[in-house]
Amino acid sequence: MLISGQFVDIFNRRIYPADIQIDNGRIAAVIEVAAAPDRYIMPGFVDAHIHIESSMLAPSAFARLAVAHGTVATVSDPHEIANVCGLQGVRYMIENSKTVPFKFFFGAPSCVPATGFETAGATLNADAVAELLADNDIWYLSEMMNYPGVLHNDPEIMAKIHAAHKVGKPVDGHAPGLRGDTAAAYASAGISTDHECFSLEEALDKIAAGMHILIREGSAAKNYEALCELLRLHPERVMFCSDDKHPDELVVNHINSLVSRSLAKGYDLFDVLRAACINPVLHYKLPVGLLRAGDPADFIIVENLSGLKILETWIDGKPEAVNGMAQFGEVPVPIINNFNTNARKPTDFMVKTNKAECTIRVIEAIEGQLITNCLELPARIVDGEILSDTSRDILKIAVVNRYQPDTPVSVGFIKNIGIKKGALASTVGHDCHNIIAVGVDDESICAAVNALIAAKGGISVVQDGDNVSCMPLPVAGLMSDKDGWQTARDYTEIDRKAKELGTPLNAPFMTLSFMALLVIPSLKLSDKGLFDGGTFRFTDLVVED
Repeated sequence: MLISGQFVDIFNRRIYPADIQIDNGRIAAVIEVAAAPDRYIMPGFVDAHIHIESSMLAPSAFARLAVAHGTVATVSDPHEIANVCGLQGVRYMIENSKTVPFKFFFGAPSCVPATGFETAGATLNADAVAELLADNDIWYLSEMMNYPGVLHNDPEIMAKIHAAHKVGKPVDGHAPGLRGDTAAAYASAGISTDHECFSLEEALDKIAAGMHILIREGSAAKNYEALCELLRLHPERVMFCSDDKHPDELVVNHINSLVSRSLAKGYDLFDVLRAACINPVLHYKLPVGLLRAGDPADFIIVENLSGLKILETWIDGKPEAVNGMAQFGEVPVPIINNFNTNARKPTDFMVKTNKAECTIRVIEAIEGQLITNCLELPARIVDGEILSDTSRDILKIAVVNRYQPDTPVSVGFIKNIGIKKGALASTVGHDCHNIIAVGVDDESICAAVNALIAAKGGISVVQDGDNVSCMPLPVAGLMSDKDGWQTARDYTEIDRKAKELGTPLNAPFMTLSFMALLVIPSLKLSDKGLFDGGTFRFTDLVVED
């Protein structure tokens, strides 16, 4: 089989007319010719770090959307489902991914749970991680989120890193805010990547320490603008990633959007494609073709190099997407879950006080970031209760343990969610995926939580009283069992209802989901209490005089 077009040779930084000869799913030869059709052939895109679960889709459904955008492979961390279902969840993702021709490369989750300050549905100790790393379906050790454990040589943490090094597999990092000598100390443990940089200076420190930087642009965390200059400064050390991408966005674009944005900014074509196509394959040693003789025939055909319209996506010598549509069909999505809690009462969410006035610690959410600030603000107290204050956009936030019945509810306060009535709730609550809710009053919060308990997972909106909407996520409380387009429509509708409550956030459910992510500073809330990510310990809601 011959494919003809303008060949984009990233390695040699040339574009020339060529015939690509494909034999038995592999590139047999690339032959330069005098003339070829006016379309461009280049390696396919690779998302260098993504949690498939955050798309709310099973891998098989995710693939049908991503492949249409020129993505041929993902480096996928099954950390989310591992926190819910343990090793069984990781195996679930691998087996489902094998039902489609898209190339998924899963890692061994390194931090399940992410910390000891929250309740997860499972624990993966060093022995379990070593067991996974010995599997040929596991390609790397996933993001080492417990950076304090690395810096203090925690024996369990170091055993997991050693297990990866022993079998020659890379270790992904997760070290938000680390700079200078501290970043160097973290990297010296043999950690080779980081996707949590939120400033260029931080990224340059980590590159100086020998790390590769993944420029992240997801549904909630958006770091592209801060880091894109790395494409000019260090193109050999940069990759693109989504980390977390909701289905309504995945329908529209994927890594292709970062490529287009970079080209529009004037960055060099070959440097940009190196980040999008080449660097992840070489770093993780993936069996993904790069249009060299002998490689798997994984490539994309684009209409032009400005609009970058994807005409076809080929994987292993077959056109798996043509004109924006996957050429492989849906597969059944089996259900796996871990849910064991009872319905709650509004009084479970009360915050009582014997003070006439007091100052409380308030989580400050930041649009487009996973980090938060800790504010100290006067509380609104009515009849011995600390209540939400919509006039100052200070709302009650709660986390409910989904794995054990009748545990106390953890309650705090948050600013910048912006809803004026009702409540939102989700069982996508990184990383342990307990139920997380925010609202203006206890009755609304309770109704949103109970809707998810009845569904055994999903996202919900309470607009007025009994007006409760719920999008079920029956697969581990994280993913739909529907196809990607239907899931995107369902999500778009419930997202619309959430925004009718008044929130200005681009992705309110995604933002909410990270308010329980303790390993990202500064102030967060787990099912066990309010947590200070700077000191890495619990803190009190009320600021003592």
